[in-house]
Amino acid sequence: MSIETTMTRAWQRQAAWLWLLLPVSWLYGFITMIRWQAYKIGLLSSYRAPIPVMVIGNITVGGSGKTPLIIELVTHLHKQGLKVGVISRGYGGDSSQMPALVYADSLPSIVGDEPSLIVNTTGAAMAVCPNRKQAITTLLNAYPDLQLIIADDGLQHYALQRDIEWIVVDASRGFGNKQLLPTGFLREPMSRLQGANVVYHEKAEMVATDNNQAQAKRLTMHLQADKLQLLWSSAAEIDGSNVTAEKIPMLPMPPTSNSRVHAVSGIGYPQRFFDTLLSLGFDVIGHAYPDHYDFSLHELLQYSEQPIIVTSKDAVKIRALLLDAISRQPLSKEYQELVSRLWVLPVTAVLSDSCYDSLQQQLKALDIDINNG
Repeated sequence: MSIETTMTRAWQRQAAWLWLLLPVSWLYGFITMIRWQAYKIGLLSSYRAPIPVMVIGNITVGGSGKTPLIIELVTHLHKQGLKVGVISRGYGGDSSQMPALVYADSLPSIVGDEPSLIVNTTGAAMAVCPNRKQAITTLLNAYPDLQLIIADDGLQHYALQRDIEWIVVDASRGFGNKQLLPTGFLREPMSRLQGANVVYHEKAEMVATDNNQAQAKRLTMHLQADKLQLLWSSAAEIDGSNVTAEKIPMLPMPPTSNSRVHAVSGIGYPQRFFDTLLSLGFDVIGHAYPDHYDFSLHELLQYSEQPIIVTSKDAVKIRALLLDAISRQPLSKEYQELVSRLWVLPVTAVLSDSCYDSLQQQLKALDIDINNG
């Protein structure tokens, strides 16, 4: 078990031994405060992009639903005719090859899994680099007519000035013991939320039952599960020239409710994925891996007999592995059988009307007009 998995489970249980790490959290908090103040008063330089920047991030370690939110915002803004680009650190990619533009056929091992997912889902102009200034420069050199840049997970990147900040909070997960790393899973103190634009990621059933006026004004989102998709057929659509018809086994039927399935997840908060499958009626055998985990096809062979369901984020990496494998030699019967059991559960972020209203007001203040109708 990795250190990341051990810590994640300890945070979920609010294990008592975590309090032994409190002095480290105090030091972390002190360094964070000094660093923020240094940027605020100009001791450390920060970069302002030539066009407005919207940062979407969180104050916690682990998944909060940030990537589906970005995909929905990009899709929405594209429909309104706005030319929007995306930048990201490119975590899990090869930083030695950055800055880099992200295309539909970019390898997750080069640009990162989340950027690959965002571009394949939205077709957005996107660049990745740990240095956000270099990412923006690369993006604008290639797409000079962009009107807005959305920065994926740059909340703590104070070297990048921003015009809009949205902080995503997983309402069901909460804040644990409300302590900074490593005692708790907070990257920044709870006070960071004061006066901020906070989007509460709630369970769908909670959104349906909260209809009071105060709730209506909150910025909320929930994830809606879409139909299961066979991972192999999706891979064939990515690059048909590399996947010939004779290599594709007969397409199986998707697993149905009450079926036992392997749920394999390498995301920030795997339990949310498992809970979603449980809510859909599956008998779930959960296999949690660290965030951005690099799977191998051989590793997936251990999950035999039952169907295997993965997230869209993990699917982009597994598809790349499949395309690489079949480009070198035909798949063996063992791997063909594995592929016939691999399924993806896509999810869509459903935002409250207040989210779109708030976005429109914030963009209008920047002289960017969109029509939510």
